[in-house]
Amino acid sequence: MRKSDLSWIGILRVGHDWATTTQREAAGVLEPDAFAFEATVAVRWSDADSTGAINDARLVTLMEEARVAWLLSVGAQYRPLITSAMIVTVGIRFRRRLTHRDGPVRIGMWIDGHRSVDFVIGYEIRAGGDPAGSAPAATATTQMAVVDIEKHTLRRLTSEEKGHLAAWSRSG
Repeated sequence: MRKSDLSWIGILRVGHDWATTTQREAAGVLEPDAFAFEATVAVRWSDADSTGAINDARLVTLMEEARVAWLLSVGAQYRPLITSAMIVTVGIRFRRRLTHRDGPVRIGMWIDGHRSVDFVIGYEIRAGGDPAGSAPAATATTQMAVVDIEKHTLRRLTSEEKGHLAAWSRSG
């Protein structure tokens, strides 16, 4: 699939370069400023406050929609990792205000690190009209822990899962 090929998932418009992902996985890591996945997420009128600014809490929802689109797009071999991941923490650093008029927003994601039972997803959030390479309006992270669904306990990442996470990580 080329970057110009788009699929609709709910209200999301998602573009993903599969050939590049395969090449990145073979290489082992992403370039320092590359994304493992980038989603274009529609901004609803209800996401904005009375001044037109996207509500801070609603930005977390937009990040969730982008993250879910990424995780649903990766394929069946990643299912055990995806279905056992739960959110531990979310952190956002706002750099400039985003408004309803800035939508749809572009949310680029990558794996920012992983340990034995958890991993961190990094995000860069930009207005839809921002030029490539521009400073993000917000940066964020989501720490995800992996659990044994049946035992309701944390579980260790498998070596295969760590390999997937490493392939989605930035170098440098």
